[in-house]
Amino acid sequence: MTTARKLVIAIDGPAGSGKSTIAARLAKKLGYVNLESGAMYRALALKAMERQISLDDGEALQQLAASTVIDLEPRGEGNRVLLDGRDVSQRVRDADVTAAASRVSIHPPVREIMVQRQRALGLGGGVVMEGRDIGTAVFPNADVKIFLDAEESVRAERRIVQSGLRSAEDTQRVIAELAARDQRDRTRSASPLVAAPDAVHVDTTHKSIDDVVAEVEGLVRRVVSD
Repeated sequence: MTTARKLVIAIDGPAGSGKSTIAARLAKKLGYVNLESGAMYRALALKAMERQISLDDGEALQQLAASTVIDLEPRGEGNRVLLDGRDVSQRVRDADVTAAASRVSIHPPVREIMVQRQRALGLGGGVVMEGRDIGTAVFPNADVKIFLDAEESVRAERRIVQSGLRSAEDTQRVIAELAARDQRDRTRSASPLVAAPDAVHVDTTHKSIDDVVAEVEGLVRRVVSD
């Protein structure tokens, strides 16, 4: 499917809802660029960890964000993440960085900087951007807004499978981390995780990836035809 008008498609949702996978596949089908907003927060969190900056020090993190260059280079298998020119694509996927990013992202000054940069990335349209506040803060006027969700137990199971963990202890840790992340995302003062009023809710609990992609693609097709 191709579209004459280059749209901005916002996909939001909690961890484990399928955002990254759905966004990547949809972008490929549309010939669009897939941008992961979360990768930017993970890159910043990694730099803070490397410099031993407290993840609770909002002022220090704001200064760090302002002086940090984070580039996303879309590829078929996902974004290449460059932190001050250094490829950190694999490192930012590690569990410790992901957990740190959730803490970094709660600071309003940090989010303000990141939102401005994310808007710049999608300014020309032709993008599928996924995150937790794309349809509410980054692109409130996006052409298509999707909010993906799934039952907590299913989201936790997906995380466990992705991590390749097997022990009961690891499983319980992942479940606890997911719950903590949900709590931080939904209660933070700046751009909390919430569906935009005009977003289309898609429950992925009992749906395959192909089914969800087809459903979202259908929504895009209707917007284009209007």
